[in-house]
Amino acid sequence: MYLLRHIPFLKAVFNHSLTAFGGPQVHLGLLQHRFVEKRKDLSAEELMEYNAFCQLLPGASSTQTIVLIAFKRGGFSLAFITLLVWILPATCFMASLAIAYTHFDLQPVLKALHLLQPMVIGFIASATYLLYKKAIRNTITQFVFLLAAILTFIGFKTPWTIPVVIVLAGIVTNFSNKRIPDQGAAPKKIKWVHLHLFILFFLAAGFLSEQATRQNWEQRKVYNLFENNYRFGSFVFGGGDVLIPMMYEQYVTRPNTDRIKESKRDVLKINSTAFLTGSGIVRAIPGPIFSIASFTGALALEEKGIGGQIVGAVVASIGVFLPSFLIVLFFFPIWQKLKKYALFYRSLEGIYAAVVGIMLGATLYLLKDILFDLGNLTAQNIGVYLLVFCTTAILLVRYKLAPQWIVLGTILLGALLTLWPTIF
Repeated sequence: MYLLRHIPFLKAVFNHSLTAFGGPQVHLGLLQHRFVEKRKDLSAEELMEYNAFCQLLPGASSTQTIVLIAFKRGGFSLAFITLLVWILPATCFMASLAIAYTHFDLQPVLKALHLLQPMVIGFIASATYLLYKKAIRNTITQFVFLLAAILTFIGFKTPWTIPVVIVLAGIVTNFSNKRIPDQGAAPKKIKWVHLHLFILFFLAAGFLSEQATRQNWEQRKVYNLFENNYRFGSFVFGGGDVLIPMMYEQYVTRPNTDRIKESKRDVLKINSTAFLTGSGIVRAIPGPIFSIASFTGALALEEKGIGGQIVGAVVASIGVFLPSFLIVLFFFPIWQKLKKYALFYRSLEGIYAAVVGIMLGATLYLLKDILFDLGNLTAQNIGVYLLVFCTTAILLVRYKLAPQWIVLGTILLGALLTLWPTIF
């Protein structure tokens, strides 16, 4: 009976998952239309509060917002079911795409998708520009932004570069109390038990992953995959545009470093072309960009066959979405108290500046990667890649064109260039 009375709400969530193109900004408008104006599940003020709160947290903000709507309506159980319904279509599609990519001859089709690589970097560049206008407001944030960009570009091959930059940025902006002065009395004692649970999961995942690797467990890569994605979901401030560079560093760049090659460690590895192709396609489908995890999870375990790839997609999806779910539900009840801390706000000012810097550094590194390091591109090909990159960013920033149309146009252009000798 409990679930039956929530079926109309879950149906609305499922419909939302099939129509939510365009990323978090577009998702918010759709949530306003469907759950505020049509269904009256919450007020416009509550939706804006939820969205603002989720923007302060690591993880998938669109996912966290819809989880909070469900939590308000039906508590923890409905929130969990809503999470599953929301991510199901996108994760299933991306997992199926990865399996098809590895087990069937998709080369004729994939040749038409080669321009998705510069396109996806154009998405990151456009998001960098838009976030820059919101996050970089004074001298200290400009300093953090530039330093984060430089450190990210230089240390992109180091797994802990991004989280270390984020932590340092939060510390830097706490040296001054001029931007956000301490006001009001500190709240009374806060119970941190839920935060401790989140940290416990994080430490347990890291410990088991390391033990599995050192002791050469048969299913060690499954443990590694969960740890990687749980770490991604725990440290991603800024959504999918930050998640994708972190995944690229972990699965594409790191396995090719001298240190990994010399140690002969059997690490998770994904082909760069496959990764960037999936990163482009995930923007053309509705749902959370974090569903890219099901694609990378399936590709990372391709050696284990279709069954192993399905396991990889499921494990990676659980790993990347679980932190978002735990953080938002465990922190929201103390949000009214937590937001009184000036320390918290000062840290976030630096963190957001660092996020934008990380995105700029990632954009420059990925451009360098596809133009100079990943093959013998001709001058003509480099010109086309740069044209697609710049056009994507301009269409998104200046003309606000929906992402799915940019993806479709890029695929059509790639198909035309692929068939050019046949046509002419």
